[in-house]
Amino acid sequence: NRVSLELLGKARELAGELGQDVSAFLLGDQVSGLCDTIMAYGADNVYLAEHKNLKEYRTIAYTDVVEKLVNEYKPNILLMGASQMGRDLAPRVSRRVGVGLTADCTELTVDPEERILLQTRPAFGGNVMATIANRYSRPQMATVRPGVMEALKRNGNKGKTIKHKVSLTEKEIGTKILELVREKRKGVSLGEAKLIVAAGRGVGSQTEMKPLFSLAKVMGGEVAGTRIIVEEGWLPVERQVGQTGQTVRPEIYIACGVSGAIQHRAGMMGSRYIIAINKDVRAPIFEVADWGIVGDLHEVVPAFIKALQDSTDK
Repeated sequence: NRVSLELLGKARELAGELGQDVSAFLLGDQVSGLCDTIMAYGADNVYLAEHKNLKEYRTIAYTDVVEKLVNEYKPNILLMGASQMGRDLAPRVSRRVGVGLTADCTELTVDPEERILLQTRPAFGGNVMATIANRYSRPQMATVRPGVMEALKRNGNKGKTIKHKVSLTEKEIGTKILELVREKRKGVSLGEAKLIVAAGRGVGSQTEMKPLFSLAKVMGGEVAGTRIIVEEGWLPVERQVGQTGQTVRPEIYIACGVSGAIQHRAGMMGSRYIIAINKDVRAPIFEVADWGIVGDLHEVVPAFIKALQDSTDK
């Protein structure tokens, strides 16, 4: 899962400020071939736990092993991706080792005076951003959703592999995998899109969404929407961006009729360039936009499309 590589990039940054090493836990069966990849993305050490009973993810098995790794190697900070597995594993590990957990963080920094991890996440329904600190227990644990952090470019970094002996029986695990059914991916992967055209309440109706799809097609991008757009059924849930949707980091994010509520901004603030189109000059989206166009999106978007088509024809 790419979120692991993204967290290695953030871990590298935090470790630089704290003067510490970056280490990664690698669990599975016959997965040692991944060690070089993990090191190339920022790890100084890889703690390798291989066992036939770790081939597929099972909650108790992975929790037992990670608990032992934490207790033996005592990391200062422990980061996990908020993937489906990570959301299952992280709270169990935090309970086992007796520490708190800050889930779905959007920002991780180091306090320059206390030299502790500051973990920022939306709170109270996304209406405020709360910064949480764990001063007394270790490790400081946090989960981060895919797409929030940025992975480093792969390099020639070489680290050390430390093999961890694993003893696991089926009786201890208590569950068995009887069958694996892999569901085909539905829709699009917004996390990989270089350009996103996002629709907000200001679009007006599902019919009036059509120009946004045309703009995305001309620019080679994807269409996304705010929560209200998905709730209205104008877009499927996999195209939702925001606190309760996907987190994206495209090169260009064009917000059309998006007011810019904090819940939505939590999912797109990593965009390299943000272009906002809105009739309301006071819309919060203009506070974070690199370029803002105050106007009717139903006039602006067709003008965009025409200009792009004319330049292509030339």
